[in-house]
Amino acid sequence: MNALDITNVSLTLGGTPVLDDISLRVEKGEFVSILGPSGCGKSSLFRLLTGALTPDRGTICVNGAPLSSKSRAFAFMPQRDALMPWRRIIDNVILGLEVQGMDRGEARVRVLPLFSTFGLEGFEQHYPAQLSGGMRQRAALLRTIVQDRPIQLLDEPFGALDALTRAEMQGWLESRWRQAHWTTLLVTHDVREAVALSDRIYVFSRRPARIIAEFNVPWLRPRLGRALPAEASQLEAQLLDTLLAQTGDRS
Repeated sequence: MNALDITNVSLTLGGTPVLDDISLRVEKGEFVSILGPSGCGKSSLFRLLTGALTPDRGTICVNGAPLSSKSRAFAFMPQRDALMPWRRIIDNVILGLEVQGMDRGEARVRVLPLFSTFGLEGFEQHYPAQLSGGMRQRAALLRTIVQDRPIQLLDEPFGALDALTRAEMQGWLESRWRQAHWTTLLVTHDVREAVALSDRIYVFSRRPARIIAEFNVPWLRPRLGRALPAEASQLEAQLLDTLLAQTGDRS
């Protein structure tokens, strides 16, 4: 049984078709990425999963059961860290738990042991403005993970970071994933990131998005910081070529 099954899902917003007959799966403990042109509807798919939107047709199932308004299957990390500047890091991290009804004191006790794992020990009482971009993203990911949902949704989590910090965060996420094997669905524009982190990659077309390709990524982890076979570079080139064909830019 898959952790997530999306079958023949279509979506129209304001009279504009956004998703067209999307079908994909994510197995338990699998890391799957979605690549596609900007504005193709990748983030709209996440809004369907979190209940912010309802599909025109198609089905979404989590562990074999239809997704409902009461489902608590997904923990969502948006493109920006979305940390509240007036709350200390410890209280930003527990925000999702508080929304679920957990007492603040109990939530703090639950998350404090994880600060060292996420490289944030000693920064519990700092405010977001006092942290680097990479540390803020780690705090945002910790806030996502502690909600203890079956599936993590990561929407371009490192897209706003500079190249060096992004590479560091990719390596950090890879190492954490290898320890925990979170079921993860990642939206990204970064071909290299997708190849480095994923078990499988879906490629979306221009809007309305259709799945035009699916690729397996067979190489053992860790992949970052080590030499990969020539086939990995060939896969990156194939992914990029597929994306450029969608944008009409093949120069």
